[in-house]
Amino acid sequence: MPTSTEQKRSNFRKLHESGCFVLANAWDGGSARLLQSLGFPALASTSAGYAWSIGRPDYGLQRDDVLQHLTMLCAASDLPVNADFESGFADAPDDIADNVRRCVGTGVAGLSIENRTGEPAKPLYDDALAVARIRAARAAIDGTGSGVILVARCEGFLVGENDLAATIKRLVAFAEAGADCLYAPGLRTAEQVSSVVKAVAPKPVNVLVGTAGGFSVGGLAALGVRRVSVGGALARTAWGGFMRAAKEIAENGTFSEFASGPSHAELQRIFAQTS
Repeated sequence: MPTSTEQKRSNFRKLHESGCFVLANAWDGGSARLLQSLGFPALASTSAGYAWSIGRPDYGLQRDDVLQHLTMLCAASDLPVNADFESGFADAPDDIADNVRRCVGTGVAGLSIENRTGEPAKPLYDDALAVARIRAARAAIDGTGSGVILVARCEGFLVGENDLAATIKRLVAFAEAGADCLYAPGLRTAEQVSSVVKAVAPKPVNVLVGTAGGFSVGGLAALGVRRVSVGGALARTAWGGFMRAAKEIAENGTFSEFASGPSHAELQRIFAQTS
């Protein structure tokens, strides 16, 4: 029997109570089911991975595209899904609240809201507005009675503002506004991660690992990190294999890269088990 939305949400909240777990980022039904077969306890969506899969750039999606995608992703496996909900597809707190309610309706167990504006001249929302947006998202979730986890993101390190003190100040304000989990993508050192964890404790912290080397799950757990996500990295890795094989055919007329892929029988076995 498929796991109910309520049970997924309960399972997801328990994951945030102790230990450290990996949220593997899926971009379609197949990747969600494959990740479930490998034993991951929860999934996250990836706006970049989904956008690339339909021939669009990251941040090239509209709200309704994402809502439809999240509905599909939540139905694709028995695992709870944390939604990459970008910046909430609105500026004003009231509009954020409306969109968050719509996101909760897709069946997600968690959702993240960024403080990135998408405007190069002013890439981050003013702090007061950013906090009001998180407060509005909190009230919207509470109004649904769903128990969905609210993740507040500070994008400073992704837009060139490499100021740890400013990032921590914002994360603390987001925590006080009602965020359940805090997330600053772009942290590069153990010292940065440890500082964030200590600043917002006892609330859990999500760390993004998007490149090879550097962090490990065990190392992040030792720093007090509660959850680890990989953003679009798995999708990029999949595209890498596709591109290498396609370029070999186009440029050399040979097919040796096919040997690096899983067999038809292996994929059939995995998807038969998870269907």
